[in-house]
Amino acid sequence: MTDSIIFDVDGTIWDTTPIVAKAWNAALDECGLSHAHVDAARLKGLFGLPMDDIIADILPNEPPQKREEFKKLCYINEHEYLHREPGILYPEIREVFKALSEKLPLFIVSNCQSGYIELLLEKTGMGSFVKDFACYGDKGLLKAANISLIVEKHGLKHPVYVGDTQMDADACAEAGVPILYASYGFGKVASPDGVIQKPADLLKLI
Repeated sequence: MTDSIIFDVDGTIWDTTPIVAKAWNAALDECGLSHAHVDAARLKGLFGLPMDDIIADILPNEPPQKREEFKKLCYINEHEYLHREPGILYPEIREVFKALSEKLPLFIVSNCQSGYIELLLEKTGMGSFVKDFACYGDKGLLKAANISLIVEKHGLKHPVYVGDTQMDADACAEAGVPILYASYGFGKVASPDGVIQKPADLLKLI
């Protein structure tokens, strides 16, 4: 029986791609790289990757110094833009988190940058529902290792991970944790352990 739930962020809890696209395009303009502008649809295909991999995809022909300049501006702009205009929560996700947290410990693991999960929790008022989190930006670890870290740190016996991409599924397979595919999100999962069509479907676990 499930004793805990670990969540992905983008495409699972909320969608920030329209806001992040504006923030990153402003950073590209500042770096003199307006030709590389991105839109929300493209970001949906890239979110979930570590930041360095995303930037390599956006700026494949730029030298490391230019990519690093852009990355620093991305972090600054993204944080500022999302403080002004938070991401869009998926329907009933806050209510679902509240209900689940009364029965099970909830966690978040993402390949995002430092401060992103904290911003999510602050802007949505969901901080009290989440017991712990880990991300690539804080630990320098990819998703599979961070999932394992949370499992070991909290002594979880039967956790499940909720995510929306094949990258999530691959990380779960490596960590030995079953995945529930959030089919309302950004991507596809070939052979998930279960499927939810909306966040409220998670309430069946309790």
